[in-house]
Amino acid sequence: MPVSCTRRRPTDRKSPAGVRTARAIAHLLKEEGPMDAMQLAERFALSPMAVRLHLYALQAQRLVTYDAAPRPVGRPAKLWRLTPAADHLLPEGYAELTQSLLRSIATAFGKAGLDRLIALRTRDQIAAYTQRMAGQASLAKRLKTLAVIRTEEGYMADVKRVAADEFLFVENHCPICAAAVTCTGLCAGEREVFQTVLGEDVSVTRTEHIVAGARRCAYRVCRSSRAVTGVATR
Repeated sequence: MPVSCTRRRPTDRKSPAGVRTARAIAHLLKEEGPMDAMQLAERFALSPMAVRLHLYALQAQRLVTYDAAPRPVGRPAKLWRLTPAADHLLPEGYAELTQSLLRSIATAFGKAGLDRLIALRTRDQIAAYTQRMAGQASLAKRLKTLAVIRTEEGYMADVKRVAADEFLFVENHCPICAAAVTCTGLCAGEREVFQTVLGEDVSVTRTEHIVAGARRCAYRVCRSSRAVTGVATR
């Protein structure tokens, strides 16, 4: 059955309604397997073009991909399916478990033990990200690669150039938000990762923070000579 009985006008894909539609598409693909845009359009009472726009946006974030399926007449159809990176769009039952484990670690090993755990995670992230960025000299290229990596990890990241050597790095989703609320050191560790992999001559300043109630996490990234004071750097 269609989700709605009436055709709806296309929604802004970055609006709350657009995000809900993207999640609904992910849910349906998870439950019923690969589908083409026409099938999805019928289920959601949207136009095929509106569905394709959502699919292309999800594809740009590497959350969906498609396989070509031959048809008796005309071009092959695109059967869309989820990628492993789309897991964050689906219900998660482990947030409470993660919070409980972090509290247990703090109880068993104290703050020093928890700090050591975060330090080890930070070290591993730096090593993995640095390997992916090998040979990329420009800040723009490193930021683009960082956005790809973070999107693969579920952060829905994007980067925008503000000036010649100044950028805004945005993460529209935080898959570890529940853990970060319990253990604020995780956020500090992630900023340290960004600072290290982007280079010593780069300043990374957080200007928006999901944990603090913002819609997204955002970082001003610029050459140190252009650095300005931001909202928060922790």
